[in-house]
Amino acid sequence: MSIKLRLTIMSFFQFFVWGAWLITIANYWFGTKQWDGTQFGAIFATMGIASLFMPTLMGIIADRWINAERLYFILHLCYAGVLFYLPQVNDPNTFFYAMLAAMCFYMPTLALSNSIAYTALNENNYDLVKAFPPIRVFGTIGFIVAMWITNLTGNKATAYQFYIAGTAALALSLYAFTLPKCPPKKLQQEDASWTQLLGLEAFKLFGNYKMALFFIFSMFLGAALQLTNAYGDVFLDEFKFYPKFAESFVVKYSTIIMSISQISETLFILAIPFFLKRFGIKKVMLISMFAWVLRFGLFSFGDPAGGLWMIVLSCIVYGMAFDFFNISGSLFVETSTTSSIRSSAQGLFMMMTNGFGAVVGSFASGWIIDHYFTKSFQNSKDLAQYLDTTIDNTHFLHFLQEKSISILPDGMLSGNLMLKDWHDIWLAFAIYTLVIAIFFAVFFRHKHEREPLNSK
Repeated sequence: MSIKLRLTIMSFFQFFVWGAWLITIANYWFGTKQWDGTQFGAIFATMGIASLFMPTLMGIIADRWINAERLYFILHLCYAGVLFYLPQVNDPNTFFYAMLAAMCFYMPTLALSNSIAYTALNENNYDLVKAFPPIRVFGTIGFIVAMWITNLTGNKATAYQFYIAGTAALALSLYAFTLPKCPPKKLQQEDASWTQLLGLEAFKLFGNYKMALFFIFSMFLGAALQLTNAYGDVFLDEFKFYPKFAESFVVKYSTIIMSISQISETLFILAIPFFLKRFGIKKVMLISMFAWVLRFGLFSFGDPAGGLWMIVLSCIVYGMAFDFFNISGSLFVETSTTSSIRSSAQGLFMMMTNGFGAVVGSFASGWIIDHYFTKSFQNSKDLAQYLDTTIDNTHFLHFLQEKSISILPDGMLSGNLMLKDWHDIWLAFAIYTLVIAIFFAVFFRHKHEREPLNSK
């Protein structure tokens, strides 16, 4: 089996084991368990919390002491174990700690998989810019396949999504034994300092103005990366509250609609070599940021009827927004560092985006949504008007029944009903990413020199 094929299989399952539950966990949380939104925000923050230290720590270990592919095996094996445990949890607090453990095992494997691929491709004299994107595209395909399997098997809101992911993670951990050997470099001298021995040299990258600025902007943009994963499927699913949209395809197959985003990724990943060589890292990153503005803006004005094209276009734009940032950023870090700190530097990049960025994004967005973009209804007529229906509509009455709320004789509701104002939520996210893009264009300095395309 060729090097590229072995890496392709690794990439497929690397994201399959994430996609089986990442987009649909909100339906399990709110629909099946009926736990509250504040705690759900904490669940998504576990990815950021784990990314604060685990990718960097595991990168240090891979650079200094353990083969990257062996560490990859251990982490996925532990991740599978926690996934099999999650369906047994019936308490949101316990679920939080279990998910935190799962993320501590999984998040480092994102950076490790990149390091394994880069090492193998470099050793076999491949051009990274040309060879890596076609391999990485199968990670997106794996994510899509996992989403479709979870949705089409009727497990969008069940615990079986964790069993699907866990089984695949177990298989991936065993497959790690077939991956190319990636031994630690151990390039430090006998009189190396403690920072060199611990592999903390990657943090010296902050001493370089351009790298420091790159990591800072990565953190701010990273705050927006997981927002559509956290809220996208719920946003589409909550159109069922509107009687005129309740039976729409978008509501019934919200996960399938969201998977258009990942299908789009497969196309834009393949376009990365062209864009990088022609425009350079700064322009590609700027394209990514403006794509995020479009992603959120189109969601803001879309709906399952006349605005369906906006939702679909938003999902298409997502491929450019996500790929151009993550993969181009990873390649930028790879080409701006030495082999002795390769895994550590990739871990640092993950820490800034999926660590600090995700934590800030998860907690800040949750707090902002609760305080500024959640509407409270006490009157049935006001609620019916907001949902563009009448108080005697069958879907409207069924909706209230599901919320354990009744209409009192005076027209008031028996309890306060809280609904998220998705239009303003997505609009606020769009403005946020627009501000980041403008500042990045002004302050990040990087001269691009076109490179000739290699034959391999």
